[in-house]
Amino acid sequence: MAEVITVMDIDDDNNPSPKPNNNNKGINVVVAAAPSQGKATPWVEKYRPQSLADVAAHRDIVDTIDRLTSENRLPHLLLYGPPGTGKTSTILAVARKLYGAQYHNMILELNASDDRGIDVVRQQIQDFASTQSFSFGAKSSVKLVLLDEADAMTKDAQFALRRVIEKYTRNTRFSLICNHVNKIIPALQSRCTRFRFAPLEEFHVSERLKHVIETEGLDVSESGLAAVVRLSNGDMRKALNILQSTHMASQQQITEEAVYLCTGNPLPKDIEQISYWLLNESFAESFKRISDMKTTKGLALIDIVREVTMFVFKIKMPPDVRVQLINDLADIEYRLTFGCNDRLQLGSLVATFTTARSALVSAAK
Repeated sequence: MAEVITVMDIDDDNNPSPKPNNNNKGINVVVAAAPSQGKATPWVEKYRPQSLADVAAHRDIVDTIDRLTSENRLPHLLLYGPPGTGKTSTILAVARKLYGAQYHNMILELNASDDRGIDVVRQQIQDFASTQSFSFGAKSSVKLVLLDEADAMTKDAQFALRRVIEKYTRNTRFSLICNHVNKIIPALQSRCTRFRFAPLEEFHVSERLKHVIETEGLDVSESGLAAVVRLSNGDMRKALNILQSTHMASQQQITEEAVYLCTGNPLPKDIEQISYWLLNESFAESFKRISDMKTTKGLALIDIVREVTMFVFKIKMPPDVRVQLINDLADIEYRLTFGCNDRLQLGSLVATFTTARSALVSAAK
């Protein structure tokens, strides 16, 4: 539904003030109403767990935190692990359970995008933690300070946080979330109960995706679902993003090929073909064919190297040859991450397999 707003004239000094005119009225402008945001919501946020029961995996950790929350014995928490494993969702679900409608008043959430230097710890966090919360229930609720991406905090800020955590434990609980626990100083680690969120198992990712597919009414083949789970590598956020982007790219059935084409990853059959060339063709022939496939299908060499490495684990070969091959492939990937010449590294990849073939022939004799 459109709405009408009144626009005032702007004077020469850029100060908004209504200029007198004959009718002494503003100008009526018709503004179209904003479109509904329902369809625009990313599925990552749309299907974020709202309660502890909705968290896809890590039932042992979730049940422990749930029990501590119910008994009003919640300690300071340090949740760490790879991205997309449910750390932030878990602690936000705890906050909703603890505070209900008062959720926004009782929690201070600081993310990596916020300034979290030593001044913020001494002022903003300390001011929030030092004030007592009012509760009209049977028991008083402690407040919650949520520091997401805590491993991005400066060392000075972490040292300043030690004393704040101890001083205001009576009425405030701190929850630190990070990907790399080794970047959190030992003094902070010892003040918190640590929980590690491992990458999600394929079963849990698949179950959650099936729920989303059913809710959204998508047409997804079994191979397509398996491809999304495989490419997510235990990251629920990545799995949902792949599913949504593939759905938007191909409005028909979501197949394995559609998933791989949308994400730009090489298809399994392409990797098998490349591996066959590397293991059987001459240096010049392998180099030319792989180079042509890269150009035709728009594949990145680093993706090819990673997938071929996984393929090497599946085929039979002497342990010493496999060890040397994996070591050389790791060096190629390392060089590619630093932006080394693709053509040169492709030659190195073919040469690595040529050397491995020679070693296999020698081992067979």
